[in-house]
Amino acid sequence: MEITTFKDMYIVELQELASVVRQVEDCLPAVEKAVSYPALRRIILDTHQDTQLQKERLATILRMRGAELEAHTDQAMQAMVSETNKMLPMLKGDDLRDAGLIASIQRLKHYEIAVYGTAAALAGQLKLRDDQDVLLESLEEEKKLTDVELTALAEQEVNPDALAA
Repeated sequence: MEITTFKDMYIVELQELASVVRQVEDCLPAVEKAVSYPALRRIILDTHQDTQLQKERLATILRMRGAELEAHTDQAMQAMVSETNKMLPMLKGDDLRDAGLIASIQRLKHYEIAVYGTAAALAGQLKLRDDQDVLLESLEEEKKLTDVELTALAEQEVNPDALAA
């Protein structure tokens, strides 16, 4: 696709975001299987549900804009998912693996947050307030998960256990 307008750029950003969300969703089952900490497993399951809802929201926006949902594969996210998969067997011991998984999930989710923020800003510039509201809703969900729940779990429980192991 040739990008000739700001709106084209917005559509491409949405397609990249859809790819990011899709890749996160695809890697969650393997991450969930590797987790030993019950609270982390719950967060992963909640994340999977949120991700499915966010994927549906994006599909709706893209359909409204007449754009294809799976037109792009975000290679940066692809590389980060690959690194997560490569790291899993390297981490020995449940506590250490859970700490490493939290670090990987946070890396993936911070990238997703950045892409959501960019898409929401572009929607705002285009005065597409409904799109922007939906994107901001998903952005806030991601921030809550990454910056609040995962960080608290890592700092208060998982990382101290990994350090003591």
